[in-house]
Amino acid sequence: MPPLRLVFFGTAELACPSLSALAEAPAFDVAAVVTQPDRPKDRNLTLQPSPVKAHAARKHLPLLQPERVRDEVFIRDLAQFRPDLIVVVAYGQILSQPILALPRWGCLNVHASLLPKYRGAAPIQWAIVNDERETGVTIMKMDAGLDTGDILAQQTTPIAAEDNAPRLHERLAAIGAELLLRTIPDYVAGEIVPRKQPDQGASYARKIMKRDGRLDWTQPARALWSRVRAFVPWPGTYAFIPAQPIGQLLKIWRADLAEKVSGAPGEILEASRDGIVVACGRHALRILELQREGGRRLQAGEFLAGHRLTPGQRLD
Repeated sequence: MPPLRLVFFGTAELACPSLSALAEAPAFDVAAVVTQPDRPKDRNLTLQPSPVKAHAARKHLPLLQPERVRDEVFIRDLAQFRPDLIVVVAYGQILSQPILALPRWGCLNVHASLLPKYRGAAPIQWAIVNDERETGVTIMKMDAGLDTGDILAQQTTPIAAEDNAPRLHERLAAIGAELLLRTIPDYVAGEIVPRKQPDQGASYARKIMKRDGRLDWTQPARALWSRVRAFVPWPGTYAFIPAQPIGQLLKIWRADLAEKVSGAPGEILEASRDGIVVACGRHALRILELQREGGRRLQAGEFLAGHRLTPGQRLD
């Protein structure tokens, strides 16, 4: 049997393991890769390729970068590749019906949640924020909705206390690539019957905003601990040291739950080499690694050697 002819849509780092797996498997022929246009980054606004573009270039795969995936010229160009199947992983735009109808076997999506939970842009982060005990990967056959297509396969993984967003992201990317390689042959052979997503339990993982990183000390310590883990490295969690004329931003990179001590929300209860303990709405958070705006990322003990924080002070 000749290799299955694929076009791969992807942009973010999450997609790279799936692209590698497909490109290296003899059962598949990756005819082209579609990714987002280069975007300006850093302070100089230098145009940077997406992780998938860089990955595709190293593998010498044909590349398309439409500004709008619904553009008729792009759709005509895409049709010339005559794909049997389109695979989509963390692409960033919704595919139009003409594209969904183009391949013989339709379009499959690798989504980093157990659908129907956490449809949308940031399923990994919101699963951690919401203190889920497990998450996983879903392979679905795409339809015109947002992550609403029929499920072909799912695989779960626990969310451990030591997991943060980058660690969980890496694990889910690997799980997605392996699951995709197992699912496609069975799907094409007719051995998988797609099942509709249940209406019950559906939720939406909206795009993360910078303001989501602001810590509200009136919340329980566990909720803030989850937020710190979820929002590293971006947008990061942060609080303010009160100062005149404006407070000084304090970025919190790593934290843990403190013993069951309490105080007024935001009050520093302890400041030592073991961490900076801050009272929350319930219990307390121990800050282990932090960074002052414009400064370096430091362990708590290193930070305290150069910055005066003492019990009784308040963080906003």
